[in-house]
Amino acid sequence: MIAPTKGIAPQRSLLVIGAQTLQVLDRPMTISQTWTRLREWRASNGHHAPVPFWWFVLSLDVLYALSVVELDRELLTRRRADAAPAGG
Repeated sequence: MIAPTKGIAPQRSLLVIGAQTLQVLDRPMTISQTWTRLREWRASNGHHAPVPFWWFVLSLDVLYALSVVELDRELLTRRRADAAPAGG
């Protein structure tokens, strides 16, 4: 589920969806803006396996758990590599 397996194609694994999300997240965006940009990016780059919205949200959960993204005032942003962890 998180990583590709026999049952989960690489282009549908949560890590790959998360990496693709990071590619389109070049500025702070709402969740819906990010979802739209991700779908456009996938279509233009030949990734035709369907990814439902809830799967996209799970990939955001993985990115958040890895401290790669944060949500601030309804805007999703990349965390800087040198940023202190949240809550600490």
